[in-house]
Amino acid sequence: MSAGKINPMEQFEVAPIFGQRLSLFGYDVSFTNSALFMVVVFVLLALFMSGGMKRQLVPGRWQMMVEGAVGFIDNLVQVNIGKGGKKFAPYIFSLFFFILFANLVGILPLAVIPGLHTFAVTSHITVTAVLAFVSFGIVLFVGLAKHGFKFFSLFVPHGAPGWLMPVIVPVEFISFMVRPFSLGLRLFVAMTAGHILLEVFGSFAVQGMSAGTSGSPIGWLVWIASMAMIIGVSALELLVCAIQAYVFALLTSLYLHDAVHLH
Repeated sequence: MSAGKINPMEQFEVAPIFGQRLSLFGYDVSFTNSALFMVVVFVLLALFMSGGMKRQLVPGRWQMMVEGAVGFIDNLVQVNIGKGGKKFAPYIFSLFFFILFANLVGILPLAVIPGLHTFAVTSHITVTAVLAFVSFGIVLFVGLAKHGFKFFSLFVPHGAPGWLMPVIVPVEFISFMVRPFSLGLRLFVAMTAGHILLEVFGSFAVQGMSAGTSGSPIGWLVWIASMAMIIGVSALELLVCAIQAYVFALLTSLYLHDAVHLH
């Protein structure tokens, strides 16, 4: 970032960890900061789950926390998918906690340590789009495997008059096909917007402190206001991290309900 200029998009740049890009058969296979933080999220999730694998008769706090998480997802699946939804619980669990951990890791204030910066993998449309299209692919596969061509009756609402079908069916089809795009974009936009706000207010705080130390009282006022906004946005971001993971898992469950039960 140039002196005196704010570039809030710089934090989303995907760059190779070792400073030089690696190529294999004409493809870029560099180990990037994005890949590194996906590995970090995977390791943290594995460590979290390891506490629930002890199966002690009298569970400790860690085991109780993991069992509570599993119970939360089981209840989510049971309520929103219903009969036959139990087999999708592992996928919904993995989806929810990968997104949650990735969101939380992305807002860790590691930048206070020189040379360390977090990377929010869910603020990249490529990551959220893959998650969304994998979920949508599972929905299509389950629906077609279970119901065959009857699956397309999903686009024909019960009780709708026949003369409206030329209008209703295309609308229902478009609404169905938009689902993966809305899933991916919702998560991407929510996480990107929060990180941009934090970057902008952080830059204001630095500039305000610089002006304040130079003898300008307005600089300290800018610093105080910016720090207050950073604290408020950070608290909001923690809430958004959990809400976005829940919404993604919830909508995936509802889409699977349509695939399993149709109407």
